[in-house]
Amino acid sequence: MSDKPTPPAAKRISVSEALVREIFAGRYQPGDFVPKEIDLCERFALNRSAVRSDLRQLVDAGIIERISGYGSRVRPYAEWNILDPQVTDWMVRFATPIPGIQREILAFRFDVEPYVAMTAAKRATARDLVAIEEAFEGMGQHLREPVDTGHRARLHSDCDVAFHVAIFKATHNIVWTQLSHILKPSIHLLVETSNVSASDPEESLERHRELMECIRTRRPRDAFFASVAVLEGTAAALGIEMPDTLLGEIPEALGDG
Repeated sequence: MSDKPTPPAAKRISVSEALVREIFAGRYQPGDFVPKEIDLCERFALNRSAVRSDLRQLVDAGIIERISGYGSRVRPYAEWNILDPQVTDWMVRFATPIPGIQREILAFRFDVEPYVAMTAAKRATARDLVAIEEAFEGMGQHLREPVDTGHRARLHSDCDVAFHVAIFKATHNIVWTQLSHILKPSIHLLVETSNVSASDPEESLERHRELMECIRTRRPRDAFFASVAVLEGTAAALGIEMPDTLLGEIPEALGDG
């Protein structure tokens, strides 16, 4: 009797991931039909049941729609479930930057994060401040490392995301905290791209420092506008113009209390 371990079964090719990669690369645009089931069966050497299962993943993610008698068509970006963890995972792994999706994510962040920062400035505990400061220090450390490597850039982006997630958690609101986990891949997608294209990374770091200081010194109104400034920097680095309506005055009813 052999004591050799049984080798793990080879993981089958994922039709959904192959198609997602091609959709994100622009091979199939919104409105285009992806190959029919029978063609996918032949291409990937899979049975129809396996292909249908994988296509169902894309349907559930809002990326494609099944049209009886015609096949599967790529849906408009605005109809994708971009906060679905599976979709954001695919976006981070496979997506070339798609301006339409970047703009939608950034617009959502403009609508949400200044209020999150303001709430964090009211409620952050000493432990929250340590988490924010540690993430900020990590950003600075990896930004200034002498060797510019992809690994360094990834570490800087990881710390940048951790900085924003720590601010969400500092609100001590269970919904905001859970939302930070859902948004994390989407924030990472923007952060990673904007950090690469930023014209002056030191200015970006300074904007993050100012936001941290506003939260630390409990200045809610200033934290609101410091968060807007951080997001404006992200928009500029991505080359995205955001509507002026997103950059308006803080509602007086919210005040500093």
